[in-house]
Amino acid sequence: MPIQIVRNDITKMNCDAIVNAANPTLLGGGGVDGAIHRAAGPNLLRECKKLGGCKTGEAKITSAYNLPCKYVIHTVGPVWKDGNNNEEEKLIACYKNSLELAKKNRCESVAFPLISAGAYGYPKEQALRIAVSEISRFLLDNEMLVYIVVFDKEAFRVSKKLVHDITEYIDECYVEAHFQGNSTRLFTYPLEDVWEEAAPAVTEHKTAMNLSEALGQMDESFSEMLLRKIDETGITDVECYKKANVDRKLFSKIRTNPQYKPRKTTVIAFAVALELSLDETKEMLQKAGYALSHSNKFDIIIEFFIKKQEYNIFTINEALFEFDQVLLG
Repeated sequence: MPIQIVRNDITKMNCDAIVNAANPTLLGGGGVDGAIHRAAGPNLLRECKKLGGCKTGEAKITSAYNLPCKYVIHTVGPVWKDGNNNEEEKLIACYKNSLELAKKNRCESVAFPLISAGAYGYPKEQALRIAVSEISRFLLDNEMLVYIVVFDKEAFRVSKKLVHDITEYIDECYVEAHFQGNSTRLFTYPLEDVWEEAAPAVTEHKTAMNLSEALGQMDESFSEMLLRKIDETGITDVECYKKANVDRKLFSKIRTNPQYKPRKTTVIAFAVALELSLDETKEMLQKAGYALSHSNKFDIIIEFFIKKQEYNIFTINEALFEFDQVLLG
């Protein structure tokens, strides 16, 4: 299952487990930790008192009490000093141990905050990179839906240079239609007049024959092109749908139904996973009935990354999130 990036209050997440960025005592505190304890109620604190604290990088699990999930997984992130005190290794351990604990307790979905990126001072861009990297590595061998939950946009910033480059590209490409007054009028004609001017009358039999011939010349579908491209690239189905950040069940529907109608974001996610060129991406979109347009900010951002041959779907999603666009996968 994929990673989903959502802007939400983690205490409102309806999933099997949420991860608490706790302090070593596990007795509550500020930020996410305090919010989870307040929402769960006093029974959470009572259970945490029995756990004897938690070391940095480790994880422990409790019931969730008044929260809309089954479990709370408590992990203690590193305090950022200068990056030379094993902060990265400790933060990686937080994600690894939390995910393994979720797996051990048969969780099918888990929601993470950006661990250590608040009061502990870990640089947000680096904290996000580690979160995505470790969760992605875990999902290569495991089926689980993992959320990265951010409360506000400031907690989820891609590099300033990337934002600047994308903004410049949008400015170069973006075509905004202005509709004012009579200049926007659409000229229409009665259907029968257009038909008479365009072509002579034809018999009902001939029309049916032409339609039958046209339908018999249908091109390959999106599903057929996708499976062909997977074969051509030599990757496995699993590698493809996980690189596309797409759920296994959805991929199964696409594989078994040659006429499956995907969402535009799903088509692009597979194009990114297969590292298709811009022309190939446009072709795959056309198979599903879509196109890329310079009047659409989402489309321009996708074009920007494909032209740069940047096919990391999570980097692309970070940029789409930054510009308030729908995410891939």
